[in-house]
Amino acid sequence: QLQFVESGGGLVQPGGSLRLSCAASGFTLDGYTIGWFRQAPGKEREGVSCISIYSTYYVDSVKGRFTISRDNAKNTVYLQMNSLKAEDTATYYCARRLGSGYCSAPFFTSWGLGTQVTVSS
Repeated sequence: QLQFVESGGGLVQPGGSLRLSCAASGFTLDGYTIGWFRQAPGKEREGVSCISIYSTYYVDSVKGRFTISRDNAKNTVYLQMNSLKAEDTATYYCARRLGSGYCSAPFFTSWGLGTQVTVSS
């Protein structure tokens, strides 16, 4: 059974850090692109970062602050988020697409349930 379990969200002050985890089961990471997406109420869903065996991608607003990585042995993808800003507040989702390609939500067909990140003083 294909599953994603996201964890690591929470409430953090501006400038703080969080590490999100996406534990995958039912498949191995090899051959897929895993993405982190975020969506705030009333706002568009945004591709934050994606990783494949060939490349990584970051949306401009998080470059230099976020780092995506994977642990194949644990079948888990991480998103290390540093220097968090209020505008990073959203529900964060991990998702899967076949192969390597655009970090754009319509291409991703399998999704986790999300974890909430709130950045507030």
